[in-house]
Amino acid sequence: MKNIKNALFVLLSAALATSCGPSLKVTSDYDKSANFQQYKTFAIDTFRMNQRISQLNANRITNAIKAEMVKKGFTENTSGPDLKINVAAVLKDQKSVSSTTDYYGYGGVYRPWAWGGGLGATGYTTYNVQNYKDGSLIIDIADAKTNNLVWEGIGNEEIDKPVKDPDTQIPAAIASIMKNFPPGAAK
Repeated sequence: MKNIKNALFVLLSAALATSCGPSLKVTSDYDKSANFQQYKTFAIDTFRMNQRISQLNANRITNAIKAEMVKKGFTENTSGPDLKINVAAVLKDQKSVSSTTDYYGYGGVYRPWAWGGGLGATGYTTYNVQNYKDGSLIIDIADAKTNNLVWEGIGNEEIDKPVKDPDTQIPAAIASIMKNFPPGAAK
């Protein structure tokens, strides 16, 4: 049960995942009318989650976001920030169903005709059901004065096991999600 609760952070390992594993899908959007040059300071405002995660991993996420903001030239200011950052971690139970039908019993292409009827031969279908978690990490950045959302980044991944090295994989995933913040910054 503990592995399931902490499984969200496999989502964050995608930045270092191999090509044979599921990869982190990152999307971002922003308010085209916002002047991102005016923002200099930030504060983490809320951290919401729909399932319990360990305090250690919640701290890793928060610290990785702070490190990314500082790397991008922002200063943390909890008393009067220009930007408020809200984080949400969401896990959903999902099922994947696949089927395989064998019309010819055995042999398939090499034996296309069965006894007694060719293509009318009976076959069987095997169904495979896989349970997994779909994990999303959502980073919302709002103007602190107006409370209007100015930027949002989302990382989503299928989760199948706990992360092996959260101290490196979580920051790498946060960097991937926040890659396009602030919009228009030199790459």
